[in-house]
Amino acid sequence: MARRSLAQRNIRSLTKTSGGKSYSVIIPVEFIKKLGWRSKQKLVVSLTINIITKITWAISE
Repeated sequence: MARRSLAQRNIRSLTKTSGGKSYSVIIPVEFIKKLGWRSKQKLVVSLTINIITKITWAISE
C-alpha cells in the first residue's frame, strides 16, 4: 500500500475483527501520544445520534 498524501493522512478505514462481531479503527500514533493512552488500555465510548461524542478511560475495579 502506498503512503497517503498529507491531505489524506487522517483518513482511516473501518475493519471487521473477531469474525465480524466487532470493528476496529487504527488511530494515528500521534493522537495516542497526545491523549496519553497506553497499549491495552480500556476505554468507554459513547454514541450520540450518529457521532461518537466521548471516549474516556474506564475506571478499573
